Amino acid sequence: MAMESTVDYYDRAKDVKEFDESKTGVKGLVDSGITAIPRIFIHPPENLIGLRSPHPGAIQIPTVDLSDFNANPDRSHIVQQIRDAAGEFGFFQIVNHGIPIPIMDGTLSAVKSFHELPTEKKKPHYDRSRQGGVFYITNLDLLRSKAATWADTLGIEIAPVPPEWERVPATCRSELMEWSMQTKKLAGVLAELLCEGLGFHQDRLKELKCLESRVMAAHIYPPCPQPDLTLGTHSHTDPLLLTILLQNELEGLQVKIGEEWVTVKPIHGGLVVNIGDILQIMSNGLYKSVQHRVAANPHKKPRISVAAFFGPTEKGNSLCYGPLPELLSGEKSAFYRSFTMTEFITLFYNKELCALKNNFKL
Repeated sequence: MAMESTVDYYDRAKDVKEFDESKTGVKGLVDSGITAIPRIFIHPPENLIGLRSPHPGAIQIPTVDLSDFNANPDRSHIVQQIRDAAGEFGFFQIVNHGIPIPIMDGTLSAVKSFHELPTEKKKPHYDRSRQGGVFYITNLDLLRSKAATWADTLGIEIAPVPPEWERVPATCRSELMEWSMQTKKLAGVLAELLCEGLGFHQDRLKELKCLESRVMAAHIYPPCPQPDLTLGTHSHTDPLLLTILLQNELEGLQVKIGEEWVTVKPIHGGLVVNIGDILQIMSNGLYKSVQHRVAANPHKKPRISVAAFFGPTEKGNSLCYGPLPELLSGEKSAFYRSFTMTEFITLFYNKELCALKNNFKL
């Protein structure tokens, strides 16, 4: 007599499809009163190593004060601090950056207000098609990842093609429009400082159309009933040039420094900046794009963050991106091959969140 199979069959694709089509998002699951997370959100133990560090905050990413940027004609000390931070950690926080704190607080409050609307009011916005440059989803890579993460995202593709702003929920529309303008200006300043850190004139990255693509992602990490079984965001590196992150007071962002996961302590009025894969490639490794993740939220309050991503545009762009020739010589060979943005973006949408730079190593 044949023995019965003891294999626990699990149709993950079916569960993912049903969850996505419910359009409830993670916040909807929390609002329903669940006490255990669905199986699609459970991660293998190797993904969760170091999640609850015994000494959180023992190491911290650097903080750079930009208050002298316009007041002092000699900004070499700022350039050096950013060069050191970008080269060693790939992450740093900035303070006195010129964006008023009331605008920062108002942006976070508006995003929180949208995500905390009743599920039925948010369902009409839930859409992966990116129609009009706007999307509201759980997990960008939900349909291709091996485990889902405990966060919902309102995303806006801001440039090179302007979004249809009327598609952005009215609850946070004006605040995100303002945040888009503020971060665009700040990204230009950071690009100048990063160029000078490499020994280039300050407009080198702008000349290469490196800031013409802009995407904004407004996240909520709702309270998680089993935060030690899942993540808020997978471990990954950011793919583009640089990222500017606004976050509320709750910890969650973790950066991998060496073999240790370090929890980033939020600074009220501060912003987190990190280097993306494309800038690591263009700098031939002088600047680092490093692994980071977000822990699932163990608190009773939601963690809110707004990430602004900047990079070269794919549309109408025939340029190739690779290590900048000024950084290469007989003694310094290229560590990466060149690529077009079409190749890069195609790869991004066909992989889980990961480190895309590894696909271009020589």
